[in-house]
Amino acid sequence: MNKPSKTALALSALLFAASSLFAQIEDKKGIVAKGAELVKVQDGFSFTEGPAINRMGDVFFTDQPNDKIYRWNSNSNQITLFKEGAGRSNGLYFQLDGTLIAAADLNNELWEIDQNTGEGKVIVSSFRGKKLNGPNDVWVRPKGGLYFTDPLYPRDYWEGIRGKEAEQDGKHVYFLSADRTELFRVAEDLTQPNGIVGTPDGKTLYVADIGAKKTWKYDIQEDGYLTNKTLFCEMGSDGMTIDERGNLYLTGNGVTVFDKSGEQIAHIPVPENWTANVCFGALDRKTLFITAMGSVYTLKMKYRGVW
Repeated sequence: MNKPSKTALALSALLFAASSLFAQIEDKKGIVAKGAELVKVQDGFSFTEGPAINRMGDVFFTDQPNDKIYRWNSNSNQITLFKEGAGRSNGLYFQLDGTLIAAADLNNELWEIDQNTGEGKVIVSSFRGKKLNGPNDVWVRPKGGLYFTDPLYPRDYWEGIRGKEAEQDGKHVYFLSADRTELFRVAEDLTQPNGIVGTPDGKTLYVADIGAKKTWKYDIQEDGYLTNKTLFCEMGSDGMTIDERGNLYLTGNGVTVFDKSGEQIAHIPVPENWTANVCFGALDRKTLFITAMGSVYTLKMKYRGVW
């Protein structure tokens, strides 16, 4: 048997380091699968965002500056282009019928996209006759209807489309009814609402106010309105997800996990300047899929994510 050269050994080490990243994960409650390591699936994107899981466990995510949506196949671990020209989509979420909802801020709209054909359709273009600030993240309620955040992040590509001054009177959270006939505000007192996710029973909504460095918890009413605003934790978030134990996963500096009482129980370092968003992928919903700068990562978890 030929002995491998030093060059071959060095290359092998580099490839291993590139695909499997050992990090000092803080995990007080054992939520990460035993022996699991953070794995870089692919890099070379501009800025990844908005991961959303479909029924088959595949994750769709955006490369927002390049105006593309990609699909990660949970079985092959391969990433393929799903849609080009996606309205500069940011946050994504699947409805139960398989329709993909996209926060598309090229023209400050909310879209629905056919998962099979990739055909997009605008479902929200304005509020009270004025442009939205730029929908950012979205969560679909199990009973129907959806919530989305509308912060303001001025984009270079708005030049020539409209000015960078907001037409709305603030940065709010909105509810759109299942039949698309009602659109109204449900939170009007936040600084910069961003990440948003709800519980699988449809009773509780979490909204991250990244501008105020806080995450709030609300009770969801049958008509879509929110009540009982309660401080959940002293941390904002870009994107968020939740697992079957009610643990909430916040992003920014890696992934920080809080239990349902608001106590921090884990921190997952990610070797990027910013971690934008996170969701659970794969058919068993036990793979944490992380979008961070120009890369996407996975980490095996002990508990399932909810959808």
